[in-house]
Order: sequence, then C-alpha cells, then structure tokens
Amino acid sequence: MTYDQAVLFALFAAVFALLLWGRFRYDLVAFAALMAGVVLGVVPATDAFAGFGHPATLVVALVLVVSAGLVRSGAVFLITRTLVDSARGLGGHIALMGGVGAVLSAFMNNVAALALLMPVDIQTARKAGRAPGLSLMPLSFATILGGMVTLIGTPPNIIIAAIRGETLGEPFRMFDFAPVGGLAALAGLAFVALVGWRLIPARKNAAGASEAQLAPYIAELTVGEGSELIGKRLGELDEEAEKADVAILGLIRDGKRRYGRATAALLRASDTLVIEAEPEALDEFRSALKLEFADAARQEKLTAAGEGLELTELVVPETARIRGRTAQSIGLAWRQSAVLLGISRQGTRITRHIRQTEVQAGDILLLLTPRGRSADVAEWLGCLPLAERGLAVTANDKTWAAIGLFAAAVLAASLGLIYLPVALGLVAIGYVLLKILPVAEIYDHVEWPVVVLLGSMIPLGAALDSSGGTALIANALTGLTAGLPAWAVLTVLMVVTMTLSDVLNNTATAIVAAPVGIQMAETLDVSPDPFLMAVAVAASAAFLTPIGHKNNTLVLGPGGYHFGDYWRMGLPLEALVIAVSIPAILVFWPL
Repeated sequence: MTYDQAVLFALFAAVFALLLWGRFRYDLVAFAALMAGVVLGVVPATDAFAGFGHPATLVVALVLVVSAGLVRSGAVFLITRTLVDSARGLGGHIALMGGVGAVLSAFMNNVAALALLMPVDIQTARKAGRAPGLSLMPLSFATILGGMVTLIGTPPNIIIAAIRGETLGEPFRMFDFAPVGGLAALAGLAFVALVGWRLIPARKNAAGASEAQLAPYIAELTVGEGSELIGKRLGELDEEAEKADVAILGLIRDGKRRYGRATAALLRASDTLVIEAEPEALDEFRSALKLEFADAARQEKLTAAGEGLELTELVVPETARIRGRTAQSIGLAWRQSAVLLGISRQGTRITRHIRQTEVQAGDILLLLTPRGRSADVAEWLGCLPLAERGLAVTANDKTWAAIGLFAAAVLAASLGLIYLPVALGLVAIGYVLLKILPVAEIYDHVEWPVVVLLGSMIPLGAALDSSGGTALIANALTGLTAGLPAWAVLTVLMVVTMTLSDVLNNTATAIVAAPVGIQMAETLDVSPDPFLMAVAVAASAAFLTPIGHKNNTLVLGPGGYHFGDYWRMGLPLEALVIAVSIPAILVFWPL
C-alpha cells in the first residue's frame, strides 16, 4: 500500500467515523478532510475545489431551485388537491400518496418531494383521526424509491452518471435508470402499501407537538372579475374547502356581512368570502379556486412594484402602534404597502371586515408584504415576528408556464439536445424572469451543506481512484466473490453499498462505491454498466435507519418514531429491492 493510498484510506475512515458519531455536521467533516488531503499532499492543490464546479454538484443545486419553483407556481397543489381524500382507507391512502411522492421524486429532488407532501399527509391523518406515524414512514420510503427512476431523482444517480462520463466517455442519460429503478420502485411501493405499513409499531405520536398551537386565522378572499365561481352557490365550495382544510364562515357583499353562512347565495364578482384557516391552507384554497386577496388592487400594485410577495406572521404586544386600531385607520396599506390578510385571535370570533376590525394585544396578524419589507413593516407596527415558517404566496396564474418550462427542459435533456445542467439552469432563469421565484430567494433554496459535501468528497474520491485505492477495494471484493456467478457478485456489491448507505450519507457512499464497481468490472473483464446500476440502486436504498437518508430523518420527529423502528419495514424492503434489481440489471444491462 502506497503513502497516498494509506493517507486516503485513513481520511475516508475518519470521515465515516465522524459521520457515524454525528457530533459534527457532515459538510464540515467533508471539507476538513479535503483540506487535510491537500495539506498532506494526496489531493493536488489545483484540484482541491474542482468538485464545486462538478456537473453533479451543479445539478443537485439547480434541482432544488427548480423544485422550489414548481412548488411556488402551484404545480404540486394541482396534483395533490385532486387526489388526497381523508375518507380513504389507510392502505389506499399510502398507495396513492406513495405513488404521487414517487412520481414527484422522479422529476425533482426526493427530499424536496417529501417536504412538499409531508404537511399534506399529516393534515390528512388529522382529518382521518389516525396517527401520522402510520403513513409518514411509508411516504418517506416511497419518495426514496421514486428517486431511483431518473437521473435527477436523487444525488447518487447524478454522481454515478457523472463518474461514468469521466470514466467511459459518456454519462447515463435521463431515463437510463428507469428500467431497473422503475421495477425496484414499483415492487417497493407495492410492498410498502400492502404489507410494510403494518410492520410499523403502533404508538401515540405527536406530529403536532412541535408546532405552535395557534388559533386559525380569520381571513378574506375575493371573487375576481371573470371568475369561474360567478353564478355558483357558496355552498358548492364546501367540498374544495374541506380538501384544503379551511372553513367558509360567511359572505360579505357591498361591504355588508350576509346573514349566517349564506350557503345558498349566488356568487358575484367582488364578493368576499370569510374564511377560517391556517396560512398554508388559505393559500392552497386561494390557489385552487383562483380567488384574489381581499385587497386585490393593492396586491396587484405590490406585485408589479417589486420582486414578489411574502407572507409574514406578527404578534401584537401591548405597546404596538396598531393595538386598539384598525388596519384601515392606521393606513397600513398606503403607508407601508402591506395588506392585512387575517387575524388569529384565541377565544373570540371576528365578525367584521378584517381591515375594519380593531386589533387587540395578543392577536397574531397575517400580512402580505413586498418581499424583503416584512422586517420594516413589523418595526413600524411595533409587532414581533413569529418564528419563520417558510410561508409563501403561490403564483397560481403561472402554474402551466412552470410545468411547461420544466417539461421542455427534461425532454430536451433526455433527447440529448442540451446538456442537463444547462437545461436546468435555463429553467431557473425562466422562473426568475416569469417572477415565479424572486431573485432574492434563489439561493435560499439551495441546500448549501449538500453542495459543500459534494464539492469536498468528489476530489477525495478522484484522488482515491487515481492512487489505486479503489482498485485495492475492488480486488478485495473480487477475491471474496471469486468463482461465484455474476448475480452473486452483483449481490455482494449491492449488500456492501446498502450497508454503507444505511449508516452514512448516500452521496458519500455513491462517490466511494461507483469507482469500486467500475474496477470490479474491469477485473472481471465485463461491462461496468451493470455494476454502476447496482451501486445506483443500492446507494439510494437506505431504509434501515433514520440517518441513512435525509427523508428518513425528516419524518423521525413528526412520526414519533424511535431509531429502531425503521428496520422493521426497511429490512424486508431492502431484501426485496435486491431480489428485483439483480435480475433486472442482468436483463437490461447485460454483462
């Protein structure tokens, strides 16, 4: 073993040990290892930061930006609001949500897909009166499975495609992963929906324990000119309201509140619906029915004037300027270019126009402000901002434009007409130009720790490969499997890769295991493609622990799970993925 190999193996061992320990964040560990590699002379100083410009790093960052645009445009609401039904049985709900999650994960980052669907799943569980923990782990597993199907579905696929391009001259294309990954995903989804969820330990869990126990907002939305709702009865909106988890309290027409709920009233342009809802549900309901904010004229001016709008929640203290006054009397709209959307007040039902309601100490205000102005508005009002909850205003008038841009980019990249990072970059630019995503918000959606992890680990992986370290590992595995048939060799590679992925970051696992797979293929004098496919599937199939994949970590708290809960469904699922993938690899990617 050479000096370079010994140092690199020691660095990788230290990285893995520190990641397992969990005391330090993974990006800090990876970057420290890279710097150590440069100082010790095993990574050339000229290549130290090459990983940050690597296509895999760029694609991961751009996928997160594009995912945010699809959310902001209402493209995801378009899917979920038509499919989710709290009255559906648990198995059917898991199958449906898992299917939606898998499809979304195939075309956007699977972490982002889970982040989108997790609130929907928790909300549906509450409506159905069941513990969210019964469906959150299956949803997490489904989004991980869906990411196996395409190039952009999960970082390991992006990394493996890039490594193939550097090693063999041509990277995997968008849907090259689909035959194997698709079959594994379908088998896994069937298992999760039919059997897997039954293996989750039944216990009380507190999905809402970490959420602020706030009263819903009383808010107002207006029927715009030319709306499809004109001429419909107010009661006809109840079904859509139930889907979005909002309550329609009544109707305001010509400035006067109609008696009762006015369910039989025929809607007219400029009618105002009085609604009780959480901010996310309010935005979903508005987006679904194409309603306008109560102060539509002011909203239009705000949108035209800046980089978009944002929702802000403010608590009213005793000393606030607005306490005891109304938004209208204080001149909130014309003085601060802000619109009061709703008031959350414990124990009291608000019966007047929101803008004409006197604000009390302890109220929580939901404001629509120009992007970047919320802090100034809060200071002027003398109010205290609530902890950031990531509230956003859906640009539902741009849904199809966002979908069209993304679909065109995926198609062009799939046909080889344009390089994938360039295609995704053009989509991101298009979203900014169409004001789907504000320029000031672009970098907020990039998960910088993942970028640092990738940028740091790629040069270390390249150094390990060039020093002959991957050849040593490959030779050891080849010796271990000497005389065994091809399917057995692939199985050993998948088991080793899965084991690493269950306790380490799947991105780091792919960086280490992909060169090993190529070296094993060269030693056996066969095509490296089946080995790369085996690594791709195995690196993503991290189902045994909450630390193997970020999606598993995301549902740990809301699902009320313990560390040892994951293997109960995860172990048979990993065995099933191997059993399905090996024959599929040998058929679609022959040796």
